[in-house]
Amino acid sequence: MRSDLLFQNSITSMNKPYVHHVLVAADDLERSRQFYSGVLELEEINRPAFAYPGIWYKIGDGQQQLHIIVRSEATIRRKKPNDPDDIHFALRMESYRDTLAWLRNKGFRDDVSEADLSKMELRPTSLAGFPQIYILDPDRNIIEFNFDKMD
Repeated sequence: MRSDLLFQNSITSMNKPYVHHVLVAADDLERSRQFYSGVLELEEINRPAFAYPGIWYKIGDGQQQLHIIVRSEATIRRKKPNDPDDIHFALRMESYRDTLAWLRNKGFRDDVSEADLSKMELRPTSLAGFPQIYILDPDRNIIEFNFDKMD
């Protein structure tokens, strides 16, 4: 379909899309709960009783959510290193310096091997135009923290 036809009837301000949730797969639900609740300190929210295990989290003001599922058919990044150019989701934070200290306090480091789950990838002067920090969850899902500016 031609792009000019796609936008012929423009989206009204009442119907603009926004990100509602991001879904990531996991092998072990309790290990994921310990990470997202304990390490990242996200707030767990109610989840419908789907046919497979999972957890939902509120992100920020609650307009966006993180959904974690355990399904044998799901795609998991097993044995892959922290690669910021691979599939990931990003969380906007207020302070690079405070977030870096918080992550270090949680056990993340930038001086370990690429294969280490605690590996942080730091990009304080990213080509994207804003500072970034990347970490892995226990299933090697990549999480980006980004910031409006360097502090």
